[in-house]
Amino acid sequence: MIGRYAFSVAIGVVVTLSLLFVMQLLIASGKTALTKPRDRTNLEFVRVKRNEALNTADFTPEKPPKPPETPPETPPQDMDNMDPNAPTINIAPPAVTTGTEIGGPGGMNIAEGDYLPIVRVAPVYPARALSRGLEGYVDMSFTVTTAGTVRDPVVLFSTSSLFDRAALRAVLKFKYKPRVVDGVPVDVPGVKTRISFQIED
Repeated sequence: MIGRYAFSVAIGVVVTLSLLFVMQLLIASGKTALTKPRDRTNLEFVRVKRNEALNTADFTPEKPPKPPETPPETPPQDMDNMDPNAPTINIAPPAVTTGTEIGGPGGMNIAEGDYLPIVRVAPVYPARALSRGLEGYVDMSFTVTTAGTVRDPVVLFSTSSLFDRAALRAVLKFKYKPRVVDGVPVDVPGVKTRISFQIED
């Protein structure tokens, strides 16, 4: 026990003396750094004269070329000198149809205000299906709202469940012109579509 105590005291004395020695060295080197004159560098600036001479000559634009002379007017035809016995050509009038039926989805006419697709967003190919090289399609049914958006999309048939989520996200971004009946937009339930997934070569 006494040996350990004496050893620790000796180590403490050695550490203290070494610290004092190092501090003395730092103080001595600091004094020389403060008293030593610093080297100063002189910077020389060269001022360049600015060229104030400006070209103030007037530039006159060239005259544009003369326009081409207008052709002389054709003299009016003398209707009195026309031969009344000259042969005539009979041209039948074009046939004009009055049918206004334009086919639209759902068996109704566009003129009656049926819904029309405006924006169809392509689906994002699922990474897992792409890595496996899978192709297929998803048959879906949904409702076109009065605002032209898609509501309540339902998967009717899918070749792989990997395509379901991507097809739902794509269908929800579709935009339609809503169906108008008697001037009022109405919902169109049961609209069906097919979302295909094919890997391009």
